[in-house]
Amino acid sequence: MPEESVRPLERGLAVLRALTARDGARAGDLARATGLARATVDRVVATLVRIGYVRAHGQELRLTPRLMELGNAYLAASGLTGEVAARTARLADELDESVSLAVPDGDGVRFVTQAARRRAMSVAFRIGDLLPPERCAPGALFADAWDAAEWAAWRARTAAGPAEGAFPALPPGPAPSDLPDLADRVAHSRSTGWALDDQLIEPGLIAVAVPVRDTEGRVRYALSAVSHTSRHTADDLASAVLPRLRAEAKHLADLAGDARPAGPGLPPPADESAHSQAPDPAAAKAELGPGFLQSLARGLAVLRALGEARGDGLPLTALAAATGLPRATARRCLHTLEQEGYAAHDGRLHRPLPRILELGHAALSRLGFAELAEPHLRDLADRVHQSASVTVLDGTDILYVARAATVRVMSVRITVGTRFPAYATAMGRVLLAGLPARERTRLLTAAPPRALTPHTVTDPGALGRILDRVAADGYATADQELEEGLRSVAVPVRDAEGRVVAALNVAQHAGPGPLRETRDALLPALRETAAAIETDLHTAGRFNAVRLP
Repeated sequence: MPEESVRPLERGLAVLRALTARDGARAGDLARATGLARATVDRVVATLVRIGYVRAHGQELRLTPRLMELGNAYLAASGLTGEVAARTARLADELDESVSLAVPDGDGVRFVTQAARRRAMSVAFRIGDLLPPERCAPGALFADAWDAAEWAAWRARTAAGPAEGAFPALPPGPAPSDLPDLADRVAHSRSTGWALDDQLIEPGLIAVAVPVRDTEGRVRYALSAVSHTSRHTADDLASAVLPRLRAEAKHLADLAGDARPAGPGLPPPADESAHSQAPDPAAAKAELGPGFLQSLARGLAVLRALGEARGDGLPLTALAAATGLPRATARRCLHTLEQEGYAAHDGRLHRPLPRILELGHAALSRLGFAELAEPHLRDLADRVHQSASVTVLDGTDILYVARAATVRVMSVRITVGTRFPAYATAMGRVLLAGLPARERTRLLTAAPPRALTPHTVTDPGALGRILDRVAADGYATADQELEEGLRSVAVPVRDAEGRVVAALNVAQHAGPGPLRETRDALLPALRETAAAIETDLHTAGRFNAVRLP
């Protein structure tokens, strides 16, 4: 008897795809895009909001960084360790060119690692973006493994017309009229061991790719260096980068099978369990009743659990145990995920497929730190009815990078880009306290503190004791030290390695009450908000470099 699909899971995936194509859509837009009834869309959205994958801002619905844990599950299972990501970044520094890793995804090429150079002319592709094989260098390497049916499917797809709809990462406009034949490019790459993209994507963009093979000789990844014709001709780029690409491909072939992601940029497993677990489907169902689609939540839990599938995959029993689901339920979820193109099995072992990355991963990986923080700042400002801000340390100053302001008769008027001396602010003290002692001393002596109000602490010894206490307590206060009548409380925001990378605060008029009342009123909400920002930062940064100002 054929296995029955999990319809709520199918509908939830359809809604996620529709939101990926049009982030900020309304429920009615999603109903039209998916063909689902509006009532069904409302239940799917309510479930995704409860899980934490969608955020409602007024009537607009937006994907959240937490959704990236689905794509992270694929990336973890594919063997992309911290050392693989670090070596890719070091190679980009050495070559002074953008470097990427890609995998085959159907008849497309999906990026899984990207180390871009910051230039006026730089590569805009992100992890999760999909390109057609005829328009990029890795395509010739992957197409060499196609059988007759796969070649026939590709020819049917290309004969049907422009590929922009299936490949939204392509730049707008028609493809070059003189695209070389893919079969000829495959033959060339087979004989030379590398592939070239000479402005196949857009004018000026050139790339060279080499294969990274598994132990059986199959092409597992394509390692590419990407440049521009303003820097190299295509042949010159190949001459310049091929020796290092080939050497690095040998190292990556050995590293790609490591058992567990770890190292720079990838948070440890404890971070995931502490911050990223979705709500228990049964408890959420009891809380929300028929508005919560338990089958959808369970299916997404199975998808996340596939992230533990190293090597050839996981058996059904392991997936059922990891999710706490009955074997029959887990099997139906896996069947649905396979039908949707997100998982595969060999008769015994199940593994995730790169198509998972189409679920918002590329768009969300473009978010910078400020964009990750802003929704949480709005929630905090609404909760405490005061303006909330995030700053980073810039020399001896704090620099405002994100802010949610409230509308009040009397409010603190600060904008993004504002700077203040770090020593006189609660956020500055949090950031200074997070530095090594020698660096902290250097900054305080580079620009000796001066009194900004009668309350400003300027004595180096007193400031040092304050910063030691801030480091121990995990928060800071400043009471009328920057400006008369202004009081603030701040907490740190930490990256996955525990380093303080930003500070979060609420500032308000001092008023007649004591500082401890302001601290006690604001600190719980500040800490909860900082934890929410950290969750998004750690999830988004697990395999992707999040831009810090």
